[in-house]
Amino acid sequence: MHSLSDEVLLLDKQHDATARVVRSLDEQLISITEEVRVATASLEEAEREATQKRGLLHRRLIEIYKRGPLFSAEVLFSAKSVGDLVARYKYLHVLTLHDKTLVHRMEDLKSTIESRRVQLVHLQNGVGENRTEKAEEAARLQALEGQRSRSLVQVQQDAQKTKARLGELARSESRLNNVIASLEATRRTAGRNAPVTASTLRTSDVGRLDWPVEGRFLYRFGRFVNPNNTTTRWNGLGISAAAGTPVKSVSIGTVAYAGLMGTYGNTVILEHGGGDYSVYGSLSQIEVRKGARVTKGQILGTVGTSDPQLGPHLHFEIRRGGPAVDPTEWLRAAR
Repeated sequence: MHSLSDEVLLLDKQHDATARVVRSLDEQLISITEEVRVATASLEEAEREATQKRGLLHRRLIEIYKRGPLFSAEVLFSAKSVGDLVARYKYLHVLTLHDKTLVHRMEDLKSTIESRRVQLVHLQNGVGENRTEKAEEAARLQALEGQRSRSLVQVQQDAQKTKARLGELARSESRLNNVIASLEATRRTAGRNAPVTASTLRTSDVGRLDWPVEGRFLYRFGRFVNPNNTTTRWNGLGISAAAGTPVKSVSIGTVAYAGLMGTYGNTVILEHGGGDYSVYGSLSQIEVRKGARVTKGQILGTVGTSDPQLGPHLHFEIRRGGPAVDPTEWLRAAR
């Protein structure tokens, strides 16, 4: 699925392509308009010449009619000598050729005029089609510009929301770190006057702890690149599960914190001794109280939705001496 940024880039490409089509149609319209001008001028010239030739032919027909069908014979038989006869014959021959040329030219002009009229109709239809297509492309271009503007506004709004969300995550993480640091400081102060309690998270538990909830990975420990190209660093795992699914302790411990924790929502922190802690966030309900001793596998609460963008899930961390470590290294049969 494309992000809004990808959509804006796609709209930019479509906008540029449509703008090129509109420019091309403008160039075609100029070219067709010039062809219409040339064709119109040629048609007008042919019609003027046809009018002139038609007048000449009309006068010649009147002359031929008035002289009658025996005119040529009378001209030849009235010759006074052989030389006069030859001259009269040549005159009649030239006159006949002139009449034939005039008739042929009239036929050519008629054909030219018909051809130019057909061409002109075709070109005028082309102009109409061009203008219609240009209007459609111009409307499409305007729609793309409006859509791009709306998408850009949406991208800017999403960027602001993402920035605000990342800020909330950073503040929540800082608060969690401060809580863990405070617990550690209290534990170390107490440790000066009492024996150090060994952690219930032993190195032999690596790769053998039961999962706190059944589900699939929503996000993993470490750096995560979001679909909008922003980066989130997770100090734990996101385990997707149905809302209301029981969340269980991975080991024996004492509830060091039970309450709201910013974007983590309802959160339980178990202290396992020796500076080790496990964190269970995004709970819909908390079933334990601060100071309570819990057993391995005991229900701490139920899966909830602390972030609508992520849906119902459990946020799970393991802390050793304060810093977060990758929980998948501790859980059984990483999925």
